[in-house]
Amino acid sequence: MAGKASSSQASVGGLVSGALSHVFIQYPPLRCNINESRGFYYDDANKLLISPTSEQVFSWKTAPFSPLAATTTDSISEGPICSIRFSLDEKLIAVQRSNILIQFFHRETGETFTYRCKSESENILGFFWTDCPSRDIVVVKTSGLDFFAYDYASKSLTLVETKKLNVSWYVYTHESRLVILASGMQCKTFNGFQLSSAGIIRLPKFEMVMARSEANSKPVLSSEDVHIVTVYGRIYCLQVDRVAMVLHSYRFYRDAVVQQGSLPIYSNKVAVSVVDNVLLVHQVDAKVVILYDIFADSRAPISAPLPVLLRGFPRSNISTSRSSSKESDSSEASNTNDNEAIIYGDDWTFLVPDLICDVANKLLWKIHLDLEAISASSSEVPSVLEFLQRRKLEANKAKELCLAITQTVILERRPVTMVAKVMDVLVASYSLSLKTGSYFKGIKTERTASSGPNASGLGQGIDVSTSRTDGHGKSIQEESASRVNSVSVSRHSTYSSSGTEDNSSSEPLKTSSNDNQSLATKVDLAESSTTEAQSSSSASRVPSNNPLNASVAEQQESQLSSPAISPDEMYKFVFAPIEEEMVGEPSYLVAIILEFLRSANLEKVKVHPNLYVLTIQLLARSERYAELGLFIINKIIEPSKEVALQLLESGRQNSQIRKLGSDMLRQLSLHHDYVLLLVQDGYYLEALRYSRKHKVTTIRPSLFLEAAFASNDSKHLAAVLRFFSDFLPGFQNTSDFSSYYHILNEMNSSVAA
Repeated sequence: MAGKASSSQASVGGLVSGALSHVFIQYPPLRCNINESRGFYYDDANKLLISPTSEQVFSWKTAPFSPLAATTTDSISEGPICSIRFSLDEKLIAVQRSNILIQFFHRETGETFTYRCKSESENILGFFWTDCPSRDIVVVKTSGLDFFAYDYASKSLTLVETKKLNVSWYVYTHESRLVILASGMQCKTFNGFQLSSAGIIRLPKFEMVMARSEANSKPVLSSEDVHIVTVYGRIYCLQVDRVAMVLHSYRFYRDAVVQQGSLPIYSNKVAVSVVDNVLLVHQVDAKVVILYDIFADSRAPISAPLPVLLRGFPRSNISTSRSSSKESDSSEASNTNDNEAIIYGDDWTFLVPDLICDVANKLLWKIHLDLEAISASSSEVPSVLEFLQRRKLEANKAKELCLAITQTVILERRPVTMVAKVMDVLVASYSLSLKTGSYFKGIKTERTASSGPNASGLGQGIDVSTSRTDGHGKSIQEESASRVNSVSVSRHSTYSSSGTEDNSSSEPLKTSSNDNQSLATKVDLAESSTTEAQSSSSASRVPSNNPLNASVAEQQESQLSSPAISPDEMYKFVFAPIEEEMVGEPSYLVAIILEFLRSANLEKVKVHPNLYVLTIQLLARSERYAELGLFIINKIIEPSKEVALQLLESGRQNSQIRKLGSDMLRQLSLHHDYVLLLVQDGYYLEALRYSRKHKVTTIRPSLFLEAAFASNDSKHLAAVLRFFSDFLPGFQNTSDFSSYYHILNEMNSSVAA
């Protein structure tokens, strides 16, 4: 899916001012320069980029992505290669040698065996490994699907099941475990199966829409124009209609495939990426990418079309194109760095979800979102915050941007109604993260494909591979695990827990191998119980139908990060710093805080006590004592020790407010603090009575004795000494008793004299 090279120049991010982009690739790339390489293949199930030579297979792990990824080498026999894939436990390597033969290599022992079509009337279109029960590998032929189990003892394949269908080409993604099979004269009729650890589910047959350029014209749909993507756990099929210049979107359910709408395209060549649940539609000829966040079924682009930007390249001026003329070997050697800096080159192939393979230069790039640039490109602050709160791969960055944006809109004194929407977004997101537990799970920016003995389970990597061949078994450009000169294109996405949406807790329906009837209701094809439990908290986010979703193990893994902002963080990083800058205008800030309290109350989220303290300070500073009193009485400001002490402090100028503070101490049974308050106010005898009634033994007697002595009343001092002598065992043996008993005698002596 590579576009033609651009003749224009592009700036390197961070090196040239004025460089604009919402999507970037980061230098350096993963270099896969293998001598005598026979092309590249992408094994999405294991997240491997594979480059074979005549007798060896070189592979690199692409997740977590690292430019320094180690190379793994395996030996195979010489022969043609149509496609290549590792088994899910990575013990076997399967190589399709022709349209009738697949050869298997045991990596540890080097033993081999082969599978060959028995009928001369059918061809192998491709194959893929699966974690479906009792089925290890699926061979897709022009006559349908063959399911095989691998016997490690006999080192052979056993045919388990066959599904007879006419197949022209197919697309498969390991993330969704979904295979769709094209048939018919125009290749627009499809059968679909999901092959997960819960069993096999057959989708109803469906057709894709294709516009006609002329009255009698019947265009044929190519496998290059069909993409399976998983976004927010929903499984979509995207279909390029070159005549109508639109990208049709279909959503998969167990019992139906529903067209969801269309997106405009501006190029005859279109590629698709998914980064952190954001859909990237590359207009390859136009050399720009358009971003869509299809959460809540939005069809509006996130921002204006811009090219992909290269960041971190060591030169300030790089070419976005490659000359079509042949260069000498010496010239190519001298321009190695220039070749690495090519943007939208002829040999770029987009590997969904977020990889780009530069076949000619043997480079692999990873695509990133520039959240800061995306945020700065929109003036719709609530929408930007909603977008950021759904981001998981860079949760820390998203959180920082949300805090900065919230600070800015308050400091700029935006309308209270608009800021209220901001508060609603942030509080609702935090509330949802609490319900799902994602807030406490930390941050995980990369998800790795599993390996080893348990790799065949649903919990393994989420890459989506799309296997594509034509009706004669010939490799075509985007065949998964096919040559990247006719490169394999894998598709996968990352599921975001905050973007949950469907309200079904059912697991995939287990159907018999011949079950082709539609289900009674639209329910998820794959597990999503965790995901939909989250979405059920927001009815507006729950579609009426339950979609076919990615596996639950993968979804749970993707929920390990959250950009949600807690009330404590709101106080620490927004309200407290802002209060210092808005000393002269407390009324506006009070209005904003009240909106935050309203949102928190609706979501039943506990607010940091210091925020109530700040509210009291602001109201007292404005001498709005009557309003403050109402807030306390109606518990708009929740009672706490911090609030009570601030009421006492702010009540120095208003006795009613101070009384509310003292009453709050009593209501909260903060007896120690209440006794101290009475002593400070000179009511030490009342404090003694209160201490006796509530058995307060934590107050130092010296505080009462000092207060009684300061009153210069011997009767009061005697009463205090008598109280502690009766109330505290052993008090008469303390230094306090001796000292003040001596003082009492002196006071009585002076009175008698």
